Amino acid sequence: MHFSERIKALQASPIRRLIPYADEAKARGRKVYHLNIGQPDIKTPDEYFEAIRAFRADTVAYGASQGLPALREAVSGYYHSWNLPYGPDDVCVTNGGSEALALAVQTICDPGDEILIPEPFYANYNAFAEAALAHVVPIPTRAEEGFHLPPAPVIEELVTPRTRAILISNPNNPTGTVCTPAELETLAGLAKKYELYLMADEVYREFTYDPDDGAFVSLGHLEDILDRVIMIDSISKRYSACGARVGCLAIKNREFMAQVLKLCQARLCVSTLEQVGAAALYQKTSKRYLEDVNREYRARRDTLYAALKEIPGVVCDRPKGAFYIMAKLPVDDSERFIIWMLQNFALDGETMMGAPGSGFYAVPNRGRDEMRLAYVLNRPSLVKAAAILKEAIAAYPGRLAALGA
Repeated sequence: MHFSERIKALQASPIRRLIPYADEAKARGRKVYHLNIGQPDIKTPDEYFEAIRAFRADTVAYGASQGLPALREAVSGYYHSWNLPYGPDDVCVTNGGSEALALAVQTICDPGDEILIPEPFYANYNAFAEAALAHVVPIPTRAEEGFHLPPAPVIEELVTPRTRAILISNPNNPTGTVCTPAELETLAGLAKKYELYLMADEVYREFTYDPDDGAFVSLGHLEDILDRVIMIDSISKRYSACGARVGCLAIKNREFMAQVLKLCQARLCVSTLEQVGAAALYQKTSKRYLEDVNREYRARRDTLYAALKEIPGVVCDRPKGAFYIMAKLPVDDSERFIIWMLQNFALDGETMMGAPGSGFYAVPNRGRDEMRLAYVLNRPSLVKAAAILKEAIAAYPGRLAALGA
């Protein structure tokens, strides 16, 4: 049977493709600590479920392709609380942040066009680009520099006539890095100079942990480039509602919104019931909930970071935001190591898994000794997972010390 070149070029998710090994481990009676995927164990606010239970209609009809008016109003109000100037007409509701990214790429890219993305990056960015027959051009960052952006001339050298956008995750998945205001100004200058869009994936906006660094700054705060900032958002992480699949994109550009609406109309609409629940999250969730969640993630970050620093040979920086740590391990290949743990290693009948670092890079063979760890479990579980990791590294046949490195 024939398959398209486009689908054959796509890679399986580095976050999900090792799940069968975890399932096999569980079938053998082992408990697996999942630090491989950003699925929080934080409770979803009751307001979400109450709104859906209270929904009454004779028919669950199609909704507007750009989203229910009540939800777009609620999202606009949320943005205004962050001093972001997006009105309801600037918001388009999507099936999660993932669809928002995919729609944005399809709207601005022709086959062969390019998107610059700091590397390492969320693995699905590559899938969204390749599905649109566009290409990711990685902007190099270094763990030794906290994965911050290189100087403007380094980025500028990567711009070609086929470059259409620069995409950033801020706070960053997988590194936890938070962009500085100077970095955002650098990107704004390049966008204006070369007529580029700036795609801002800010689904972790609530999750920054160091007050001394100052308040979070968004690309949406830079007024002179608002017509080229494509804001990507989601309720998944903010309200611990990953399975609801409600996101949005926002932009102060009516022409862009008219174009992306064509794609939204083609897929008809987002689930009405999920939008009703999402509107309640934005309208009724207390500020206390978000403050408590932030404090909990900050404590989890500190717990996991401290435990990792006690493991010989592990190198990592303390992340500033999101809920991930990108750690260098003294192993030959992190994917091989994860599979080995799931198949061959247990501590008191328990094991753990992270996400292989190489899956977050476009450059071949980069990140092979790195692992992304999501601190989405409670603190005692994080301590146990780190203890398993420490013992597993010491026992692993491909440990670099054992290979004489």
